[in-house]
Amino acid sequence: MNRTYIELPVMLATLLRWFFLAALTGMIVGTGTSIFLHGLYFFTDSTINIPLWQQMILLPIGGFLNGILIHYGYRHSVGRKKDSAITAVHEQSGLMPYKTFLIKPVAAIITLASGGSAGKEGPCSHIGGTLASCFGQLIHLSPELQKRIVACGVSAGFASVFGTPIAGAIYGVEVLTIGRLRYDFIFPAVIAGISSFEVSKLWGLSYSYYSLKIFSHFSETLFIKIMIIGLICGIVSWLFIELYARVRSAFKLIQQRYQIWPPLMPFFGGILLSALILIIPSDYLGLSLPIMEQALRGEHVPYLGFVWKALFVAITLGSGFYGGIVTPQFVIGAIAGNVFATIIGIDPAFGAAIGMVSVVASASNTPISAIFMGYELFGNLTGLYVVVACITAYTIIGHRSVYPDQLVAYPKSLWMRLQPGVSLEKEKIHVSYGLLRRIIRIQKKGRHHH
Repeated sequence: MNRTYIELPVMLATLLRWFFLAALTGMIVGTGTSIFLHGLYFFTDSTINIPLWQQMILLPIGGFLNGILIHYGYRHSVGRKKDSAITAVHEQSGLMPYKTFLIKPVAAIITLASGGSAGKEGPCSHIGGTLASCFGQLIHLSPELQKRIVACGVSAGFASVFGTPIAGAIYGVEVLTIGRLRYDFIFPAVIAGISSFEVSKLWGLSYSYYSLKIFSHFSETLFIKIMIIGLICGIVSWLFIELYARVRSAFKLIQQRYQIWPPLMPFFGGILLSALILIIPSDYLGLSLPIMEQALRGEHVPYLGFVWKALFVAITLGSGFYGGIVTPQFVIGAIAGNVFATIIGIDPAFGAAIGMVSVVASASNTPISAIFMGYELFGNLTGLYVVVACITAYTIIGHRSVYPDQLVAYPKSLWMRLQPGVSLEKEKIHVSYGLLRRIIRIQKKGRHHH
């Protein structure tokens, strides 16, 4: 049969199929995430203004409850499938276990209500991926379609939690692989994201957007300064990822060396956080949205605020509490952007906005969705500035991520060598042979001159 005549109706049928499947997935996920978020806000609002001594008691209790729930919840779950959406798409044909469905959402509520420093989007993407996986299995989708429906679920979860349907949709696809975007996933992901976002609004969720006052005409000087902010925020992301990895390794090493019962590790993490809030403000506990909004309004924030937030998140998640890791990137980026914008002489509110999306672009390796997030949260006047900051931050961080199971498709530099299609946690990334030869040649010349 002639492809010229058959292709158009086939593509139309593809669009129609995915429109209905993705819209239905978005409605299901939007309902699930909305119920979770209402529950989360109820519990966090009840503990947000408690006295310091009560907060110090609550943190270790929250850590212990997290430890018990995760240790025994996963220990007694049947099956070998991991409940990571990224792993489900790459290694499990889009299948996620449903018996552990409630563990992460409940653990996240305990973490944030007790003051643990984490995010709310992790459980939402987990809810989205799991509900989409169950829906796909219910209607007997093929393995390839099952992968796409899970990606749709993750996108819908992010869109629901942040109120950025396009950025959330692309984030759910872009986060799967560094250096490659599955364009065939984008249409269903966007439909699912918009559907989930609209359903979440019907469930009574509200979202914050920010109006920035910047010049409408292009400024070369501002462009260069924004590139510097992107560079700095990429380095801040690098420090955050390294700190988180080292703290997590330290807790794991202590647990293995002294044969400590695993549920006690987040308990000890809670004790450490309780000790820290005696000398560091408790603003960095929980979601830390007030200090982020302060930075986005252009008000003064502590110069080391982004360091304290990174430290609190590293201890919380590294010790074994469960929670999201994107909201902390927002907070760290907004504070860092505000601080460094003040130093180099640009509007701190604009710097905070640029920093916020730059850290997401680099720490999550999702520059395209971060650019869309800049447009959706701050308006189209951010334009080229958001683009250059996000791409700069994404490049400078190299091959690191808050998601160790991200696959790497292509290296970010021709001077680096890696095996495509391997996850970051298993990847062996090397400096290219050509660059090594140059370095050795320069070293030899230096010794010769001396």
